[in-house]
Amino acid sequence: MPALRPFLFLSFYRIKILNCKKENWYKLSLTGNDGSYKEWRVYAMKRFVSFSMVFLLLLTGFSPQAFARESGGEELVENVKSAILIERDTGAVLYEKNSNEQLPPASMTKIMTMLLIMEALDEGKLTWDEKIRTSEYAASMGGSQIFLEPGEEMTTKQMLQGIAIGSGNDASVAVAERLAGSVDKFVDKMNAKAKELGLKDTVFKNPTGLPVADHYSTAYDMGMMAKELLKYEDITKFTGTYEAYLRENTEKKFWLVNTNKLVRFYPGVDGLKTGFTQEAKYCLTATAEKNGMRVIAVVFGAPTSKERNAEVTKMLDFAFNQYETHPMYKRHQSLAKVLVSKGEKKQIEALTSEPISILTKKGENAKEIKQSIKLKENVKAPVKKGDEIGTITFKKDGKTVVESPLIAKENSKEASFWTLFKRSMGIFTKANN
Repeated sequence: MPALRPFLFLSFYRIKILNCKKENWYKLSLTGNDGSYKEWRVYAMKRFVSFSMVFLLLLTGFSPQAFARESGGEELVENVKSAILIERDTGAVLYEKNSNEQLPPASMTKIMTMLLIMEALDEGKLTWDEKIRTSEYAASMGGSQIFLEPGEEMTTKQMLQGIAIGSGNDASVAVAERLAGSVDKFVDKMNAKAKELGLKDTVFKNPTGLPVADHYSTAYDMGMMAKELLKYEDITKFTGTYEAYLRENTEKKFWLVNTNKLVRFYPGVDGLKTGFTQEAKYCLTATAEKNGMRVIAVVFGAPTSKERNAEVTKMLDFAFNQYETHPMYKRHQSLAKVLVSKGEKKQIEALTSEPISILTKKGENAKEIKQSIKLKENVKAPVKKGDEIGTITFKKDGKTVVESPLIAKENSKEASFWTLFKRSMGIFTKANN
């Protein structure tokens, strides 16, 4: 099921209308809970005009990001082409600027590459200690690299270190070839995953982000990819490492230093991926966790790495100063059981597919949130581990604030004829007792 586009988190505002009869105008002012302020002066012959303006503004809807941009007449972030700030568990957009503008993502492309690696590990299609061989093509990659040689082998763990910490293009291609057989087929998987996530403004042409025509994404899409990647908790063990070594105890020992300097200098930052090309300029998809709340900040097109880090820092500060989350469930927590028609296992557990939290402004509570679980009916074998078999929804005042898929804990193959026969006989026996 395509990912639902996250809602814009709404806030409440105090409204004042001041009438200046002498000059025949009305002043409309709105003050947000976060202290943001905006005012308009409306010239009118009739009082109802100003009241109409109030209703128009309210119907239009206000969100924290709108006030972040308008407060003082300035954007929350300025010197970037596009940006977005997302709370990870709910997917709530806390701030955005041109977040649907298609731009080259440079090495942030590797967020999708890492997502497919983590997915393969989770599904057992790849193991951490498997040795991956480097082809001549992989070794020939330019740009950021860990200087793999043709025929050189590294474990999946080492390759992922090279990608997550050192932004290795050669490592990205080596793993892509291992997972799909060729780079082209891996790119097909990247685009298929983007489509599965409901991302309409992303097209990949390679797994590295090296410059090529018609390879683009958006701040919004990149944030959603990061949200999906962060389901796999092990990923931040790599993206959150500032320095490490490859080929230790050899003459070719290689020092990896994280290209994301905020990992070292901003408390709580543990990922995810930087990017730079002459066309894309300086980009970053960052994530940080503080007091149980994880947020994702994305920027495209900053003029310098210093400016890139400064703008992301402002967004992270804004999120942690204004919002908090109320954890509800961890990932893979069992919430219900589903009957499987003609399945080897008659019923399977429905698990949360991701961590689930409720987002509020600081100081607000989540007591009035109502939860409901809807399981799929007529589930038939075969069922695969990870298949969506239900949905959990949280509502406040009748409006959905969080909706998340529930997935199958394990496989349930089609039952054999003999198993079904024994079950039917058991039912027959009980009916006659």
